[in-house]
Amino acid sequence: MREETANGGRKYAAEDLVDAVVVGTGAGGAPIIARLARAGLRVVGLEAGAHWNPAVDFATDERAQSKLFWTDERLSAGADPLAFGNNNSGIGVGGSTLHYTAFVPRAQPDDFLLNTEFGVGRDWPLTHADLEPYYDELEAFLGVSGPSSYPWGPPRQTDYPLAPLPLNGPAQLMTRGCDALGIRTSPAANAALSAAYFSPGVGWRAACTNRGFCQAGCSTGAKASMDVTFIPVALAAGAELRTESFVTGFEFDRSGRLCGVVYQTARGEARQRCSNVFLCAGAIETPRLLLLNSIANSSGQIGRNFMAHTGLQVWGRFDEDVRPYKGIPGALISEDMHRPVGASFVGGYLLQSIGVMPVTYASQVTRGRGLWGDALTTHMRGYNHTAGINILGECLPSDTNFLELSDETDARGLRKPRVHFTNGENERALTTHAERIMRDIWHAAGAYDVWAYPRNAHIMGTCRMGTDASDAVVDPFGRAFDITNLWVSDNSTFPSALSANPALTIMAIALRTADHFLARAARREA
Repeated sequence: MREETANGGRKYAAEDLVDAVVVGTGAGGAPIIARLARAGLRVVGLEAGAHWNPAVDFATDERAQSKLFWTDERLSAGADPLAFGNNNSGIGVGGSTLHYTAFVPRAQPDDFLLNTEFGVGRDWPLTHADLEPYYDELEAFLGVSGPSSYPWGPPRQTDYPLAPLPLNGPAQLMTRGCDALGIRTSPAANAALSAAYFSPGVGWRAACTNRGFCQAGCSTGAKASMDVTFIPVALAAGAELRTESFVTGFEFDRSGRLCGVVYQTARGEARQRCSNVFLCAGAIETPRLLLLNSIANSSGQIGRNFMAHTGLQVWGRFDEDVRPYKGIPGALISEDMHRPVGASFVGGYLLQSIGVMPVTYASQVTRGRGLWGDALTTHMRGYNHTAGINILGECLPSDTNFLELSDETDARGLRKPRVHFTNGENERALTTHAERIMRDIWHAAGAYDVWAYPRNAHIMGTCRMGTDASDAVVDPFGRAFDITNLWVSDNSTFPSALSANPALTIMAIALRTADHFLARAARREA
């Protein structure tokens, strides 16, 4: 028995057997919910956070948008303990895409062959060619704005659907510095609309207003977060979405297959019968949930090989009026350092111009330069003359970087995750190389008071994919080796970090996983 709901989906009873429960509605989960629902499957999506209305709920105010960040306490350890929350994870329908900057470069073919190329790290059990049709599909559906000619990587099969967004102040200054040094640049690919755009199954979305508060939630729907793209498609196709539903466990049948998902709501514990589970909760909550339930870990790899992009930022002050809060934050890219000649490290990095909101910048100045009180106030008077560049660089998988369950418990009585992270020799050498390049760019552009802010960005690993069940958690399509109806689709499955932002690749892998699942179902394979 089921009844229609106001959001266009269906309402399933706990005892109804649905085809799939999808845990998480971010870049890994939302595409799967939409794909399976459009294929006619009975799908329930579970989301720990709320379903926001961007036009009403996303104010141009940083502090008001802290509700978009996953702020449950996570414990950090290691020589370079990571900051969580707004740095790398989100909550609410759309997950971290609610506050990502929509910077969506494709991974390069050699990103997937790190071990083949350098003899360290891990190769992926899939190729760039496997993901290319999904990259094409995603860019067309999301409405990616990008250049007509891109200097790096293999020739594209399709053009970006929209022209690039305008270069903001930081991007114009980075262009000036890079031109002086002979470093190639290009307008970046951004999943934000440079013109009004029609997405099948969604309708018309308005163009970006260059408001610049992408990390505080896009109020116009121009940024392609999952809540305004894949989720409307899923609901229209009949999927049910349950918000403020925090998954804590699973139920099994006598054969050891999953047959239900257990979760907490404001009304207490609930459950949903299902034939398959897709776990898409991210590189911390996905392994945490598996470890809490002691499942799918015969390889011992759950929580292992935690990675975080090297993300050093270099800031400079300029005579020009920059206004760094204006425009898409990551408007300009250079991949000239993807594989730098003569480098003393493995892999490489991309360079990205960065705009920044005032509270975010003030917090980084406080932590990075130790400025407080009058000194901080004096520095912030120059905020409108500030511009930044950052990198996203390779991070090698390492046995010393891992997630475990601590003995501390959270408000739900669940053990908190503790993440051990230390940048290795390779990450340190890469960062040193990048800092020199970024300082040279800013000096060539006319900057003064140049300073660096060390950081690590996107998190990955902890449930890596592979072809060998003894040293991987899932197969190349995200299916768990230990439990045949459990699938994982998020950044936890990455075998290496890729020297590119992960969002587009996460979505591409999700669609590939969904298509593989549907093909198996069509063949009636268990």
